[in-house]
Amino acid sequence: MVGQGSAALGAPGFEGEGSLARAHTDEDVTPGEVAVGVIIGRSSEYFDFFVFGIASVLVFPSLLFPFLSRLDGTLAAFAIFSVAFVARPFGTAISMAVQRRWGRGTKLTLALFLLGASTAGMAFLPSYAAAGTAAIVALVILRVGQGLALGGSWDGLPSLLALSAPKERRGWFAMIGQLGAPIGFALAASLFAYLYSSLGVAEFLEWGWRYPFFVAFAINVVALFARLRLVVGQSYAERLQQLELQPVSVTRVMRDEGRNVLLGAFAALASFALFHLATVFPLSWIAMYSEQSITEVLSVQIVGAFLAAGAIMVSGWLADRVGRRNLLGTMALFIGAFSLVTPWLLGAGQVGNNAFLLVSFVLLGLSYGQASGTVTANFSPQYRYTGAALSADLAWLVGAGFAPLVALALSAKFGLGAVSLYLLSGVVCTLLALRINRRMERKE
Repeated sequence: MVGQGSAALGAPGFEGEGSLARAHTDEDVTPGEVAVGVIIGRSSEYFDFFVFGIASVLVFPSLLFPFLSRLDGTLAAFAIFSVAFVARPFGTAISMAVQRRWGRGTKLTLALFLLGASTAGMAFLPSYAAAGTAAIVALVILRVGQGLALGGSWDGLPSLLALSAPKERRGWFAMIGQLGAPIGFALAASLFAYLYSSLGVAEFLEWGWRYPFFVAFAINVVALFARLRLVVGQSYAERLQQLELQPVSVTRVMRDEGRNVLLGAFAALASFALFHLATVFPLSWIAMYSEQSITEVLSVQIVGAFLAAGAIMVSGWLADRVGRRNLLGTMALFIGAFSLVTPWLLGAGQVGNNAFLLVSFVLLGLSYGQASGTVTANFSPQYRYTGAALSADLAWLVGAGFAPLVALALSAKFGLGAVSLYLLSGVVCTLLALRINRRMERKE
């Protein structure tokens, strides 16, 4: 994948004075390294969040909420899980101000340091039995830190790839950053599956679960240096300047082009609604209402993550032939159809559970591969950098942030039909946003 991307990046997409393909200074890196840097950066971010999501099912209900039932303890953990998505837009606003004053490298260093410190801090979290409510408060604070850091980690490299790619291959380049999601999930799930199967329950809950959080810190350090090498290079700084991928204040973007921010967020909602319903929610539901073992569920999800990675690459190929928005709209219809059989699959035992997991990952890959920035071309060039970040923040907040909490709470009370309604609401929002966007383009 990277090899193909590198060849195309070095060709028509980067021609002209100041292009990356013609840079010759010692600090310059190859276009292929941009793709690698994007994947490493996104993988580290997703790994951090999936480690927390899996721990919300396997660890935090027992560690922090022993006074609640298993269901209520999981719902409380999912409520803390959602806090990061509320904090993320604020992180974006703060980071844009930091970048305008001190530069992209400083902003990224602070963001990834905060992300790593918050994640590693969770590894030292005491239990409720040892610290009482202070342990819960500490987790909430650390989770807020993760959200603020993720909002500040936007570096514009995915936009640089997409805007600099040949027009006929923009779908392919748009999917590169999205590969971080299945890679991050596969790593997190593999680590938890190994620890959960190798240790006794008492050992896992006492100290085994802490290792993935330490690993997350190490991965963040690697990602920091990989990304800093890109964003502080002179040729890339010049290229970002040429494309006007520079920060502006969030209030200015919302005032002048808030409509495009909302369109960008809602256009991706079907994909984002499916995101945590394919990863975090089914682990909680199957763990509580099925006899299937946790290790087996995680193993099936790891296979699903590989299928999702392949589907993301297929989405790039398809998007360059049928159009990114056409593909996103078509996949929204498929997600809507899939939502109708979701209650039957999750209620059909082990075979149905596995089928749900694998099919949902494939659909997620095909839709999520093109969900980022599909309508950000609507932004004026000077607003595109900040506008793309805000659109993603709102899509995560509305579509994915509360998905595990809402889906589990409603399903436990009203049945699995609630999951269908949740997915269908995302589908309707996506189709409406794409329809409005098309009408706006025709009118202009």
